[in-house]
Amino acid sequence: MKNNITLSHWLAIPALALSLGASSLAFAQDTTLKAVTDPSFVPFEMMDQDSGEMVGFDMDILHEIADRAGFKVDLNTMDFNGIIPAVQTGNVDLAIAGITITDERQEIVDFSDPYYDSGLRILVSDGSDVASLDDLEGKRIATKIGSTSYDYLQEKLGDDAEITPYPGSSDMYMALMGGSADAVFYDAPNVGYFAQTKGQGKVKTVGPLYEGQQYGIAFAKGSEWVEPANKALEAMHEDGTYDEIHEKWFGAAPDAE
Repeated sequence: MKNNITLSHWLAIPALALSLGASSLAFAQDTTLKAVTDPSFVPFEMMDQDSGEMVGFDMDILHEIADRAGFKVDLNTMDFNGIIPAVQTGNVDLAIAGITITDERQEIVDFSDPYYDSGLRILVSDGSDVASLDDLEGKRIATKIGSTSYDYLQEKLGDDAEITPYPGSSDMYMALMGGSADAVFYDAPNVGYFAQTKGQGKVKTVGPLYEGQQYGIAFAKGSEWVEPANKALEAMHEDGTYDEIHEKWFGAAPDAE
């Protein structure tokens, strides 16, 4: 039996494919992903008191990636120690909160390519003689619950120091400013930002950058959005958008200096 396909049928096929492609794109752009962040990790994410919206370096990165990858964001907040479990259990699709990429975390969530190079730093009162991690032996150290800084302190100092994990960044800094802690040990950009703003003239960062780290966006295991996010991030580096966002919050990016 002959295949009775006319010229008009053949012409209709690419038109149909184009229509389906456009429909697929429209569907992708209509996709909304549930996202979560920790509102206390300044200046990566924080609440704008005037607008009531979350702002910060991470927020600018997330929204730019979402625009380029073709999804919308339904953003909520929670304490940092609940973020990875929320992604792992599928309660949210992704999380961005200065999350350090670790082997342990990679076993339960998928990460985007690294989008920020960081490390850990010591913050002390302006008159303190602490100069390095070794000087923290026997001291009262404030850090954050569920953070890699807490794990690092436990590994390096253990029982040789009084290590207190706090639920939020502001709690750590209040402990230092109020005299109930001798030092804060936490992510370098957050510590540095506090020293230059609310803590200016009262606290200082000391010592080297400990345990080089990289931040990534956490996705649920097997998420189809990891690759689009990585492509968007790569394009942001290539066209200078990433450098613009970095300069807005931290000054010139290291590779631009």
